This record gives sequence, structure tokens and C-alpha cells, in this order.
Amino acid sequence: MTQLFQRTLAKPITATGIGLHSGKKVTLTLMPAEPNTGIVFERTDLGASVPMDATLVVDTMMSSNLVQGEARVGTVEHLLSAVAACGLDNLIIQVDAAEIPIMDGSAAPFLFLIDQAGICEQTELKKFIKIIKPVEVNDGDKWARLEPYDDGFLMDFEIDFNHAAIAATEQTTQLDFNTANFAVEVGQARTFGFLKDLEYLQKHNLALGGSLDNAVVLDDNSVVNEGGLRYPNEFVRHKMLDAVGDLYVIGHALLGKFSAYKSGHAVNNALIRAVLADPSSYEIVTFYDKDACPIAYVEPSC
Repeated sequence: MTQLFQRTLAKPITATGIGLHSGKKVTLTLMPAEPNTGIVFERTDLGASVPMDATLVVDTMMSSNLVQGEARVGTVEHLLSAVAACGLDNLIIQVDAAEIPIMDGSAAPFLFLIDQAGICEQTELKKFIKIIKPVEVNDGDKWARLEPYDDGFLMDFEIDFNHAAIAATEQTTQLDFNTANFAVEVGQARTFGFLKDLEYLQKHNLALGGSLDNAVVLDDNSVVNEGGLRYPNEFVRHKMLDAVGDLYVIGHALLGKFSAYKSGHAVNNALIRAVLADPSSYEIVTFYDKDACPIAYVEPSC
């Protein structure tokens, strides 16, 4: 019987990119961490650490942003979605600016970095948060819910955008979460935005690094990007990608069913805070038999 152990990287790996909102060059290094460390962000330019903690998400405008004291780490959701998909439990994420680089606007570059670094199993059992009672949060007509589900982590997501190019695509999607399904079905879905909003955002020092290289851009009627969409329903798939990263801030992999309508970073974070505020809604579980775990992660390299 093979136990399911915690996971970290086999070796450090570094990449550079542009901050979506700052427009400035950012250096990112992913580093192995000891068992039970969790996910910790380090601002190398400030000499400060910010743990992955749902209560530290204090800004959800355009992205999920962790803030502790003077240290801020923004746009964490795409990287964390890749970290969740690969089943990493312990990781030091070093960054020399206030946000994670946007790369191509999806999780694919981060999945590539993790693959290149390799994954090692550790000596402590991997922990999961198993939902045992439904929890739902609402914000107007937006809502998100977690409920019990015995067969892993099932995700249902629906968006509703009144835009011709988005409305022409399927605005619902489902994901039976595991490493392979995430990488193939949502991992390459890019963030998206509207030309009409760009001037306003840049006046408020947002989206200064946004371009056709790292986002799907829409004018009043259509997709501007020359290559079009990567998926027929890339918009809702990216919202699903965001949700994977937003929910992983709860601290462990989830076992349950996630359903959402028009949910974004704020509602996703409110949902995991509601779960953590009600200890009767979940339990921490481990698997002494790896084959009994309903989520299949990529095999470790060491």
C-alpha cells in the first residue's frame, strides 16, 4: 500500500516576465520547501514574506492580491492554479515586485516551469480539505457554492457576459479536477479584457502591462487577437482557471463540488473564508492508500 505524501519541487527554477498591472519586468523563482511549510511568497526586494492565507486576500480588483504589512503580492491566481493542479503542498515563491508576472495570461507557462523543475514527494502525508456540509455565498446575482462530493474535486462554472463575442461561445464548463484535465481543458485559457476599459484602467495604474501577448482582447463586437481563441469557450475556461487558484488559497487541496455563477475573485475568496469560519463544514483528511485518493496528480520525478 503506497501512501500519498506531500509534494514540493525537485529544484529551484527562475523565469522573468512582465507585471500585468505595473508593466515592469518581474523575476520569479520557485523553490522547494520543507514538509508542512505550505505556500509562502517572498518579496526579495523587500525582505518580507507573505504566507498563502485566505484572510490576507484584501484586494480582489482584477486579480487576487495577498497583503501583509507593507508587503503585497498580486495576481497570484494563475500561478496558484498551476501549483494546485500539480499537487504542490510546500513551495517558496520568490518575486522581486508587487505582482507575479502575467506570462501569456494563462497557467501554461507555470505548468511548464513546474514540469522543468520536477516534483518530489516528501515524508509527511498530504492533507486535503474535505467538504462535508454545503456552504454558499452570494453577491447580488453572483454566487458560489461548495458541497460534499465523494469522487474528487468537481467544478461547474457559468458566466454571463453581454458581449457578442462571448455570448457566441458556450458560457458554461465543467472540470473533473486532476493534473491532466486541468492542463488540457483549462490550463491554456488566457485572461481577457475589453478595449473600452483600457483607458480607465491605465489611468488607475492597472493593466499597464496588458497586451495581445498576454490577454484575449475584445473590441465592441469581436476578439482582436489575430490568432483568435485557444478554446471555443476560452472565456469561461479562464474563469474556471482563476477559481482553481483562488480556492487553493484555503491552504490544502479541496475534495468536494464547486459550483458558481458569475463568480470572480471576491466571491471565490468569500466562499473559502465562509468554509474556514464554519469548522463543521469540512474535515482534514489524508490517504494512507494512494490509490484511494480520488484526484490523480502527475507522478513525482523523485
